[in-house]
Amino acid sequence: MECSWKTVLLLVCASLGVQYTAIRTLRDSLSGPCQGPYRCQSRHFRDSRWRALCDDSWMPVDSPRKHILLFATTRSGSSFTGQLLNQHPGIFYVFEPLYHVQQAFTNSSSRLRRTLDRRSLLGAYRDLLLNLYTCDLHFMENYIRPEPQDHVTSSFFRRSSSHALCSPPVCMEAGDVAVSDSPDEAWCPKKCGALNLTLASMSCLSKEHVAIKTVRVPEVGDLRTLTEDPRLDLKIIHLVRDPRAILASRMMAFSDQFRAWKIWNATGRQPRYVDLTQITSTCKDMAASAATGLQTPAWLRGRYLLVRYEDLAFNPKDKATEIYRFVGLEMEDRVRLWIAKNTNSNVSSPSEWNYRYSTTRDSRATAESWRLRLGFDIVRTLQNLCNDTLALLGYKQVHSAADLRNLSHSLVEHRTFQPVTW
Repeated sequence: MECSWKTVLLLVCASLGVQYTAIRTLRDSLSGPCQGPYRCQSRHFRDSRWRALCDDSWMPVDSPRKHILLFATTRSGSSFTGQLLNQHPGIFYVFEPLYHVQQAFTNSSSRLRRTLDRRSLLGAYRDLLLNLYTCDLHFMENYIRPEPQDHVTSSFFRRSSSHALCSPPVCMEAGDVAVSDSPDEAWCPKKCGALNLTLASMSCLSKEHVAIKTVRVPEVGDLRTLTEDPRLDLKIIHLVRDPRAILASRMMAFSDQFRAWKIWNATGRQPRYVDLTQITSTCKDMAASAATGLQTPAWLRGRYLLVRYEDLAFNPKDKATEIYRFVGLEMEDRVRLWIAKNTNSNVSSPSEWNYRYSTTRDSRATAESWRLRLGFDIVRTLQNLCNDTLALLGYKQVHSAADLRNLSHSLVEHRTFQPVTW
């Protein structure tokens, strides 16, 4: 008698409510003829990826699982911050999975788009997050386009930002490269090929914790149902950044979308067609979330940490230690080594900004480098639009072009953000 590969797939792909039981059943089913030197030697398991399913080292852990959400906005330093979590060997990290939901909604028929509202989109976001936290990666097949075939896809957004998705058992060919200290956009797809979502679910179950980064949920209040879900122990790291720096970064990274802003910055004259909501909505959402989090309603108590990107850039070791203490994990040596290498880079600002998701930089130098790229007129307007947000988060305003360019005086106030404990 030999191991049935069809049984393996059926068990791994079990529904959300019985997934842990199914995987344990899978392990038990490998007793008898699958033990010892004959274990999983059938022709169906000669592929090393499937043979890995029979290895007890990939069975689900029984320790309490921590669910971590890096909650941020676009161009706030979230790719860099997310790598602090990705470096931990016990964390299954996923980079911006909600991208697929947004794309599926955006690319749907015009008739369907008219029936979809913000509430529907947020509901889809929450459903996907819940399924990912419980390691049901097959749920993403509802949104990935083109639709995966036999649970295999080549369209998983930014897969190579996750060590877990580029290492065994998901990718047996990666070898030592899979634990490299910096994700690479090229080697993972080349060495690993298409992503098998069944193997990815197995990898997730084998890890002690799950961390997800998202920039698509507008306000922390939109996450309340997840914090109250008894199946999760959710910890939210709210990453914020100076709105002026966010705008400068978006103008560089998304040139076409911010063309009017670039004209304004170059000429000093505001085009009539510039879309101010591209930054005012960010300020509004960031301030609303921070205000909610720092007041600590019952559903957020012990689950919310506000982190300014600038504080992380100025003191990466201390802030990383604070983040790990908050989520209740020890900071591994691998994390410390990554911080040492990736916060003291000699990469110059121009080339750093050429890579949209760069995580290697001289963090202290880049934290306020936006002051050399934005003109005073656009900064003054932005300060008026986002005055409350700047004040709440401790960012000083400038009142002249000379103040703007004087990098010897930081615009980041010394602040300690502690949630209310009553």
